[in-house]
Amino acid sequence: MGKKRVIQKGAETVETKTEPGTSGKKKIPKLEKGRVYVAASYNNTMVTLTDEKGDVLAASSAGALGFKGPKKATPYAATKVVAALGEKIKKIGLKSVDVYVKGIGSGRESAIRSLPGQGLQINSIKDITPIPHNGPRPTKPRRV
Repeated sequence: MGKKRVIQKGAETVETKTEPGTSGKKKIPKLEKGRVYVAASYNNTMVTLTDEKGDVLAASSAGALGFKGPKKATPYAATKVVAALGEKIKKIGLKSVDVYVKGIGSGRESAIRSLPGQGLQINSIKDITPIPHNGPRPTKPRRV
């Protein structure tokens, strides 16, 4: 639609007019370098594309593509997620990415392997899976 501004003509008449050159959608930034976050769980595979600051540019998941149930966590679904994200990457003009992988699902490696197929150069791969340092609090000793 666009931004509206109010134009007053006389005392009673008020009209709204759309300013030329404005639209409701954001401008798509043109970037050379970015980050790709792959979150692979037992239930789903999610891939997010961000810029260097961490602002999300595009995201996709296996569930959003129509995979249901245990098929969402398969390596095939992960390659399809990256392919869907590749369509959005072409609009941005991204060339190289740093990959951050989180989780232990089966789609993590296939998602990384399908990134160069979308025309992206991988600079680095980092595993950011959270690891407990000391684990949960131990149980209380049993009183007999």
